[in-house]
Amino acid sequence: MMSKQETEGVLAHELSHVKNFDTRLMMILSVLVGLVAFLSDWFIRSIIWGGRKQDNDKGGGTVLLLAGIIFAILSPIVATLIQLAVSRNREYLADADGAVFTEHPDALASALTKIAGDIKPMEHASNATAHLYFTNPFKGKEATIWFSSLFNTHPPIENRIKILKEMSI
Repeated sequence: MMSKQETEGVLAHELSHVKNFDTRLMMILSVLVGLVAFLSDWFIRSIIWGGRKQDNDKGGGTVLLLAGIIFAILSPIVATLIQLAVSRNREYLADADGAVFTEHPDALASALTKIAGDIKPMEHASNATAHLYFTNPFKGKEATIWFSSLFNTHPPIENRIKILKEMSI
């Protein structure tokens, strides 16, 4: 499907992930997101099963309890969004490093164009493995609204191609 230069561009992109220790960074972020989710779950369970002492605090405890519940619900979502944003930025960095390494950013842009043009979805792709693919593995399901794009592991392919073409000028 790709020429030799395009294949070199894709391999350089992937090797730059190794050079930049992206696997280690994403593993650390995953552990931190898991820790936030665990603490959030622990907090909610302690509220549900821990009971509450009745005292005359004039509503101060209720406000604190409500704030804690909101924090416990939102913190895992925010942590996941941060993890996905870092993942998208690392993809841009890998594109740039791969283009600099091969000295042919147009070849990597061409490879991305070919891959994006392939309409066949990946059979074994799931949300858990989407970050392992070179582009979004869910063909035809690209996010069209900004909120949905927050949950993508890869930046929009059109943006990646545009940046690579600007590098070749």
